[in-house]
Amino acid sequence: MASTKEQTVADKLQDLYKLQTIDSKVDEIGILKGALPMEVGDLEDDIAGLEKRISRNEEAIEEYENEISRHNGNIKDSEALIEKYEKQLEDVKNNREYDALNKEIELQRLEILLSQKKIKEIAVKLEAKQETVDASKLRLEGKNKDLEAKKVELEKIIAKTEKEEAKLQKEAEKIRKNIEPRLLKSYDKIRDTYKNGIAVAVVAREACGGCFNRIPPQVIIEIGNAKKIIACEHCGRVLVGPELVGVEVE
Repeated sequence: MASTKEQTVADKLQDLYKLQTIDSKVDEIGILKGALPMEVGDLEDDIAGLEKRISRNEEAIEEYENEISRHNGNIKDSEALIEKYEKQLEDVKNNREYDALNKEIELQRLEILLSQKKIKEIAVKLEAKQETVDASKLRLEGKNKDLEAKKVELEKIIAKTEKEEAKLQKEAEKIRKNIEPRLLKSYDKIRDTYKNGIAVAVVAREACGGCFNRIPPQVIIEIGNAKKIIACEHCGRVLVGPELVGVEVE
């Protein structure tokens, strides 16, 4: 329920500035907490990507090993056939059989050479994949350590700031009840407009403390008098005099 006490413009400006101060502190806590969850999320994404990459490469390594195994099997088969054909040569009855067996032996020797060549080529690819997997696992280990550290840090920050944030939000709600709805709506709208969330700016060096544009001397006098709420003509922020809110300006 809104307060029934009649407020002066100075009272309204002081309440707005108090609310701004509290909201800015809450924003700082949010930024502090907000950066770490993003970092944790990024690390988790990196880890998931690395694990997927490692899995794909390990599947490729397994396939390469299976190919080498198949070629080694082919070599053994060819060697067995060569041994068989060479024994058959001992019992040939004519030149045609002799030539045919020699041709088969030569074909099997070529098969062996081809399989040996394939094994060498696959071995090079397998070695490269294994190096990639080893490097990825090393990176994964580092990422997991970073993730664990970030999670611990985040938990500490949440534990440290949870009470402070709750206290500030409670104070903010108390002050918001004293501010008329129309003014509060404008304040929230201005806060949403700017990334830094500054809706109430203190005048410093004859300039707006939000956008730093110069303020005409007559307007500075009116701000100092605190007889009406004045917004910066450049950025729309509510302007307050440093004396009114107890701020020292160099």
